[in-house]
Amino acid sequence: MRYRLAAVALTAAICASTSSCGVPEAAAPGFRALPPGNPVAELAAEVSAVPAAKLGASYRPGCPVPPERLRLVRMKHWGFDGEVHQGELIVHRDAVDPLLRVFAKAFEARFPIRRMRVTAEYDGSDERAMADDNTSAFNCRQVTGDPGRRSRHAWGDAVDINPVENPYVDRHGTAHPPNGRIHLDRDRPGPGMITPGSVLTSAFEDAGWSWGARWSEPDYQHFSANGD
Repeated sequence: MRYRLAAVALTAAICASTSSCGVPEAAAPGFRALPPGNPVAELAAEVSAVPAAKLGASYRPGCPVPPERLRLVRMKHWGFDGEVHQGELIVHRDAVDPLLRVFAKAFEARFPIRRMRVTAEYDGSDERAMADDNTSAFNCRQVTGDPGRRSRHAWGDAVDINPVENPYVDRHGTAHPPNGRIHLDRDRPGPGMITPGSVLTSAFEDAGWSWGARWSEPDYQHFSANGD
């Protein structure tokens, strides 16, 4: 299934071909295409079932969401090099529409994303994915830095964006990834950093998702549908 994404008038277009959102993929609505030459019109997302190879070690026995409820989203994004790249995310099927709205707005604003690969390419290791500055969503794992809690990523309705530029600080004060510590000074934002009132925080707020930067243990990379 192919989505044509536009960052304007999305609410009017998102359910244009059906009576409600969250419908099965065969009937899922498209996004209004913009005129040729508009950069957002060039962003197309393809949504499909998730091949087993794309799950790899990111899926484990006992995960709370079965593979048939997950979707592979392929879409373009701007990189730090000023070029457009192809990325992939695995998300819960109910998270597809809100995330496409968010990333359409990010694309229009040319917000740079270092890379966007499924965590199977890192053998399911969140530490390796973060150190590589990888933007990712589904990964059936515990909370990094707090192994007693299951991460919301195990449900596929959370996403981490540019982890190096937007590190997580655990309850012990440790930055994850370690190479992100230089970006803990949030008063001097640089490319790829997420800040209050930025295009990403505003887009996720409009989608009803919460930002982890507001937690007592701030997670600047993390957005989730239910606040965890």
